[in-house]
Amino acid sequence: MTKLGSTLISLVALAACSTVEDPAPGRRVGELLPASSSGVADPFDLALRTVDHLVEAGNEQKAIDRLTQLLGQATLSSTQQAEILAYRARLRGGAGHDLEGAVSDYDRLISRFSETAVAGRSAGAAAQARLEAALLLDQLERGDLTPTEMFEVLFRLGRHQDAADLMLHRNLKPDDPFILDMYQIGFLCSDPGLTGPDYDVTTPDGAFLRLKFCDFGK
Repeated sequence: MTKLGSTLISLVALAACSTVEDPAPGRRVGELLPASSSGVADPFDLALRTVDHLVEAGNEQKAIDRLTQLLGQATLSSTQQAEILAYRARLRGGAGHDLEGAVSDYDRLISRFSETAVAGRSAGAAAQARLEAALLLDQLERGDLTPTEMFEVLFRLGRHQDAADLMLHRNLKPDDPFILDMYQIGFLCSDPGLTGPDYDVTTPDGAFLRLKFCDFGK
């Protein structure tokens, strides 16, 4: 992580002390599922358990995609929609590296489902996400970032295509967590028929991958 990243984390941590901590912005990974009166787990909770497993495996991008699919179901109650938005916002604002997406989710949650307990519990996390986004946008506007710092800011905000373009054009070699994220999002592939620069990374399950940009050589 660059000095910029460490500084931003420190600033956000300090700001968080002045906000109301969100005790449960979404589901807790590994949370026990409640059972119905018949002893069978509720389908909604089973669907979220699938998301939990993806998070536990280190694939936040697929977890976010799964939550997006769940959010499209017409049978969800207001509370269920609120829970999905809070969970997706927490993932996006964390290892999902889509801070602007997280802010959008929190705004939608608080404006459309303000009557739910989930919205009330998410106020602190929403304020923290907005603050971090504002700090990052200020860094971009100041224009004094190195190419690597600019890549990290763009990627953290969720502007992944802009970050990928910068990475390629400036021949950047980001840290492994960014490379893995770009692989999970779909910018980098392990297809041996691809051309262009190599980006080596080890997955959470210990597999070594030699990656290239997916649209090179096709």
